Amino acid sequence: MKDLLVAPKKSQNRIIGHVQGSEPGPILVFFGGIHGNEPSGVQALEHVFKSLHEKSETIKGSVYGIIGNIPAVLQKRRFVEKDLNRLWLKEEIKRIKKAKEADRTFEEQELYELLTLINNLFDTHHDPFYFIDFHTTSSKTLPFITINDAMINRKFARLFPVPIILGIEEYLEGPLLSYINEFGYVTLGFESGQHATEEARINSISFFWLAMVFSGAIPKEMVPEFDTYYKELKSSADSNNNFYEIIKRFAITPEDSFKMEPAFYSFEPVPKGTLLAHYNKEPVYAEKNSILFMPLYQPLGAEGYFMIRRIPKWVLGMSAVLRKVKADYLLTILPGVSWRDSTKTELVVNLKVARFYSKAIFHLLGFRNRKADKSHLIINNREKVAKNQMYQNCPWF
Repeated sequence: MKDLLVAPKKSQNRIIGHVQGSEPGPILVFFGGIHGNEPSGVQALEHVFKSLHEKSETIKGSVYGIIGNIPAVLQKRRFVEKDLNRLWLKEEIKRIKKAKEADRTFEEQELYELLTLINNLFDTHHDPFYFIDFHTTSSKTLPFITINDAMINRKFARLFPVPIILGIEEYLEGPLLSYINEFGYVTLGFESGQHATEEARINSISFFWLAMVFSGAIPKEMVPEFDTYYKELKSSADSNNNFYEIIKRFAITPEDSFKMEPAFYSFEPVPKGTLLAHYNKEPVYAEKNSILFMPLYQPLGAEGYFMIRRIPKWVLGMSAVLRKVKADYLLTILPGVSWRDSTKTELVVNLKVARFYSKAIFHLLGFRNRKADKSHLIINNREKVAKNQMYQNCPWF
């Protein structure tokens, strides 16, 4: 397959920029261009690193800007052969590492190079890490954050004046940040707006500087435009800083025909019965009153759309308390629920016994599920691996 495709030579450097601060401090790693048709993140990083070197004496720690999928960025395509942001699975990574370079697809080679770079960062630095991945969407949208549901991610994410989406890891397999999050570091995905718009580029620049200040990498007084950046993001998000969770994914394959009805946008309320799309020539209607999220308006993609709902503040508060007192250990009292192994980071749920248990119970305690087979779920707890001690002295913790 690979020899039938033509990818441009890598005239683009992987590292957009790197600034080493004058004192120890946080390690911020920003990714752009994991999807090649989303240029705003790359453009934002190119912009900020032009001026960042001038501030190096006031910076603590290290800051990196990294391009994800170079061949796809140069071709302005989401990917060349495979979606790079769906390959970060343990078995896939093992296979790719063992394969010869000539036998890897373009995206597999990109993963291998990124993995080598990430491992070098882990070996080089031992201060708090922040991994931030810039993306955009094919539809109009408010800027928003996606996180794997660990409390350190929640605490850091809520500093930004944009909506926060929980639970996407239940519906997507193999995102880069889900892989990194397994090491227990703070990871945020930031969707800055619609593809290739000036607003998306500006939102990414604003988010960069806020992340620098909130992480302690640079003092707020050294970013004179800080208040402007904050207000720009808040305005772009329509002052919406609520938490949401995904409740439905409309999955599609390359063999399917899918066409979204025009002019939908993320965070749009849709009444029950609304015509949303046509799937294999059949109409698709909203099954109930809900909130539409990331409707697909591009040729490539495995999700036609998502549905989300707002999480009440009292639920978030209860969740934080239950996790603090480690109430997850009580789950194994329930019939059909047991620890997968002695690490006690994953539960096995027997669906024949426990099919009536609400997912909300597991979500409160930080567990998100994936299917093991027809009769079992494996649910993973991000809190077990979260490096809370690494961040406990950070002002936001």
